[in-house]
Amino acid sequence: MEYISTRNKNQSYSFKDIFLRGLAPDGGLFVPKNIKIYNEDEIKKLSELSYIELATEIIFNFCSSDITKTNLKNLVQKSYKSFSSEEVIKINKIGDINLVELYHGPTLAFKDIAMQVLGNMYDELKVSANKTVNIIVATSGDTGSAAIAALNDRKNINVFVLHPDNKISKIQRKIMTTIGSDNIYNVAIKGSFDDCQKIVKEMFSENSFREKINMSGVNSINWARIVCQIVYYFYSAFKFKNKKINFSVPTGNFGDVFAGYMAKKMGLPIEKLIVATNENNILERAINSGEYKPSKVRQSLSPSMDVQIASNFERLLFDIVKNDDKKVSSLMSELSSNGSFSLDEEQKKTIKKDFCAYKVSDKETLEIIKNISDKLDFIIDPHTATAVGASKKFNLESETLILGTAHPYKFLETIKIATSREVKMPNQLSNILNKKEKYDILENNISDVKNYILGKLNEN
Repeated sequence: MEYISTRNKNQSYSFKDIFLRGLAPDGGLFVPKNIKIYNEDEIKKLSELSYIELATEIIFNFCSSDITKTNLKNLVQKSYKSFSSEEVIKINKIGDINLVELYHGPTLAFKDIAMQVLGNMYDELKVSANKTVNIIVATSGDTGSAAIAALNDRKNINVFVLHPDNKISKIQRKIMTTIGSDNIYNVAIKGSFDDCQKIVKEMFSENSFREKINMSGVNSINWARIVCQIVYYFYSAFKFKNKKINFSVPTGNFGDVFAGYMAKKMGLPIEKLIVATNENNILERAINSGEYKPSKVRQSLSPSMDVQIASNFERLLFDIVKNDDKKVSSLMSELSSNGSFSLDEEQKKTIKKDFCAYKVSDKETLEIIKNISDKLDFIIDPHTATAVGASKKFNLESETLILGTAHPYKFLETIKIATSREVKMPNQLSNILNKKEKYDILENNISDVKNYILGKLNEN
């Protein structure tokens, strides 16, 4: 399969190229030229597979030029050995809620599902065993810890994780900063997640710096993340045989819900994708009004969604303008120069065929957590709560599946405010609370971050 950039469709790349690069040289995001579309018979055959088998089949469509199917299957099996669920994810019926539990990996967040695979892909695809890959990650709480869990102690790989200082939960931070591996560097940036993401993107765009350090990335700008997340849409949908379904997805950077969109384009019978946001509702505004206008990031009770620049929305734009790279480039330039852009009526109509969106406030989030705890004796995390809240706002006839993206223990403070209940500590976290943290604090400045990275690499 060949790949192109959302801002330049004339140059083609291999899977290996786009995996190791992360972001396109022109600042765009990589997308496949074509995708596999399954017919009904093929869908039926896929529905009979285990999670490991299904993941192998779906992921292979996107990487067959660079990874053999046998090696991929072994890679996938290895990736999910540390998961507490034998089938990687769990489908849980909580009252009238169809909960897709995606948090049974080593860091108790859905990011593990893709990140564990990516970690092993680096071993499979690295250019040279003697050439160190330096991975730069921006995180709003969960991506960083998942990357660290997947990549710590890997030979010839360094990981630099940027998180917004004092804007993630204590548990989220501790999962990252208590890993003592020599190849892991944690940095708190005095700013928001968007600031962290902007720094990473700018470093990717500086070709000389990127090549100098052999830079790669595992944020959802890396297409391989999206590919791995497509799998659980298929797997969970198959548990509701012969039914069209909806998915309600808590989202900040639009990566997880875009994976659902890809699943639908590949033939999965999805009716609607419900985009659940918190008060950082740029995606809700874009879908409902057509205006994409970032505002100041608000700190919320669902910190992993505290995002105002949803990078993966560019991939959707590219698709709805029928792969018009010049149009996408124009819109991104308009965003950069004017601070916003607007979709035309046809583009808005196209998006609303597949998506609906709702903003869930902190107050609503607490109420949802409390109600589910009181009535159903079950606790959900604040991000999942936004997906529950959004799903209740639309009178959709077909069954709706809620993506549960994180274990509630990672957000103890919010759970206590909402319910006054204690959440039992998962076994995966029993050894971190008293561990010493290690991280550095830097100003929100790309020069400071670049100098920090170069300094650490020179020490090695």
